[in-house]
Amino acid sequence: MIRLVFGILVLFAIFCFPTIESRSHHPSVYSGIEFPALNCRKHKAVITDFGGVGDGKTSNTKAFRTALSKLSDLASDGGAQLVVPPGKWLTGSFNLTSHFTLFIQKGATILASQDESEWPVVAPLPSYGKGRDGTGTGRFNSLISGTNLTDVVITGNNGTINGQGQYWWDKFKKKQFNLTRPYMIELLFSQNIQISNITLVDSPSWHIHPVYCNNVIVKSITIIAPVDVPNTDGINPDSCTNTLIEDCDIVSGDDCIAVKSGWDEYGIKFGMPTQQLSIRRLTCISPKSAGVALGSEMSGGIKDVRIEDVTLINTESSVRIKTAAGRGAYVKDIYARRFTMKTMKYVFWMSGNYNQHPDEGYDPKALPEVSNINFSDMTAENVTMSASLAGIDKDPFTGICISNVNITLSAKPKEVQWNCTDVAGVTSRVKPEPCSLLPEKKTEGKNMDCMFPSDLIPIESVVLKKCSL
Repeated sequence: MIRLVFGILVLFAIFCFPTIESRSHHPSVYSGIEFPALNCRKHKAVITDFGGVGDGKTSNTKAFRTALSKLSDLASDGGAQLVVPPGKWLTGSFNLTSHFTLFIQKGATILASQDESEWPVVAPLPSYGKGRDGTGTGRFNSLISGTNLTDVVITGNNGTINGQGQYWWDKFKKKQFNLTRPYMIELLFSQNIQISNITLVDSPSWHIHPVYCNNVIVKSITIIAPVDVPNTDGINPDSCTNTLIEDCDIVSGDDCIAVKSGWDEYGIKFGMPTQQLSIRRLTCISPKSAGVALGSEMSGGIKDVRIEDVTLINTESSVRIKTAAGRGAYVKDIYARRFTMKTMKYVFWMSGNYNQHPDEGYDPKALPEVSNINFSDMTAENVTMSASLAGIDKDPFTGICISNVNITLSAKPKEVQWNCTDVAGVTSRVKPEPCSLLPEKKTEGKNMDCMFPSDLIPIESVVLKKCSL
């Protein structure tokens, strides 16, 4: 039952929300459903209250946009919660509002429209200079998006968002786009964000993209995309501070998690790093990409990243650093531990020649700093090559530390197991034996252990509240 404290809001509810009241006549549909969230909401509605039809054929773009427009007026009065009940809800792009929860119920699927007219064209991101696809400077708005928001929750009890990406993948492969494909979920310049307990399938491009955000939790997410489709990254924190990604399972044709912060001269000018990032309890399958990639767009800088308790199966590499001359900025203070890997092309992979650039305006003298990179307590089976570590001429990657790593090779491994150029660091208890640029080190006759921070980043201490439908 909607309860409005102020007279104006009461009148607004009477005339503009007549169907919301009807939800209270069917409490059994939602009784007993509880979920963790940053904040609970005073007001509750269902997409059917706004004309939504869950038949998988009727467009619900107007229904979602109308719902968000009306519910946004409740942000200052305890916030609003919109429930997507069981059914298939076809929709184009829509924007969220502050102090808002989108709850996707078990048995519900939000289906992304394949009608381009339902996807507005928006400006490129300022730290990228233009879109990532095609030759144009615009991009399709993401399926679920929002800008300058506070306190937003996208969650469910294992409901689904299906991006129906095949349409977009086919056109991209045929080079029929001059605009960047839409992402599934993208929030910009926002804070206090939670995305949790839902399944994401077949995004046209990246699945989750918080960019220029603070205080972000991505938790208990399942992402599934074909392993042969490029750019279907799982989770891409981009120029974000204080982010927690935990308990996620990802199958992807690209990086399961890609940490970014802008591209070449645009990212350098924008100057917003990704920092204070914790990734833990990740399971990843990605035969053509990394479990966690740092870059290649990292021109605002990436620092203080902690990655732990990761399982990688049939994945190209574990933590891959991707950068190039022209990127500038830094990748530093990276800590990874407790990885279990099975069937890997590489265990360790660093690339200083990732020479994709937005345009010819980049500065080839803008060299990145890659330093203080720590790996420890890892096992890997059925590995083709232990490490390919290539820094940049006259700009070596330094402070690499690898300890307590046991790699078992495949039946047909590479003859050279450690290919190292323009890197410097130390190792301890690593098999097969590393390259000469990473010599064995002991401290006072004892085995050396690479560093992992003992403190927590602030978002790791956040306790979610128990909310209900």
